[in-house]
Amino acid sequence: MNMMNTQVITAKPVQDDSGMAPLIAIVGCDGSGKTTLASGICSALQGYSSATYCYLGLGSRGIASQIESWPLIGRLLVRHLSAKAKQARTKGERIPGTLTALVIFCFSKLRVLRFNRMLRLRERGHVVICDRYPQLDVPGFYDGPGLSAARASGPLTAWLAKQERKLYERMVDYRPTLIIRLNIDAETAHARKPDHELPLLREKVAVTPLLRFNGAKIIEVNASQPLNDVHTMTLQIVQRVVADYQRSKLLAASPEAHELSVS
Repeated sequence: MNMMNTQVITAKPVQDDSGMAPLIAIVGCDGSGKTTLASGICSALQGYSSATYCYLGLGSRGIASQIESWPLIGRLLVRHLSAKAKQARTKGERIPGTLTALVIFCFSKLRVLRFNRMLRLRERGHVVICDRYPQLDVPGFYDGPGLSAARASGPLTAWLAKQERKLYERMVDYRPTLIIRLNIDAETAHARKPDHELPLLREKVAVTPLLRFNGAKIIEVNASQPLNDVHTMTLQIVQRVVADYQRSKLLAASPEAHELSVS
């Protein structure tokens, strides 16, 4: 079985980022190894290029862990907030109030801050390896807009949903140089992440092939294989992208080198 293939979907790019360093995003279901691979690749590239790890998720799980540690009310509060968030991201449901919508919107603003930091790194010549990437294909979860799945519960939540979608549209306008999509079955993902709900993992596995990322070049990788094998493969993919970028920089800086390459 082939562990990878390439998919290119044509779309009109909106933002011209041709002067920036490459943006390589690693995406996939929880348990596919995104974070391990992204950070590991950055470490492996040290001394070879100025590669930087960028997390583009919401960071909500880390905040939930901190709240859960609060005495007496921590666990109950996390359960309550999780139920509200789940309702807000479920198609056909109604966003449960303005406060929930505001919290979700604030998390999206945090994602925008991380995204803008990533763009500044690219402008300074850093190759960025992104753990996750925002998308508009599947609302409600999987790094999509959190307020676009459920129905608004009033004019203010409707306004917040509209503003949040604009944030995601601006981010998605920046098409990654390459998407490495980690494909994994739900059972393997659950074995690696037993604290995650299996039904939600199955849902994420099902929608993974639907994510288009504004027509970015996508390389599919079978992430059900041992992580060491997946790391070796993804590192080779990234090294080729970085080598092409460094070669283009050299040619742009040296007309003589360009003439030699043509001849």
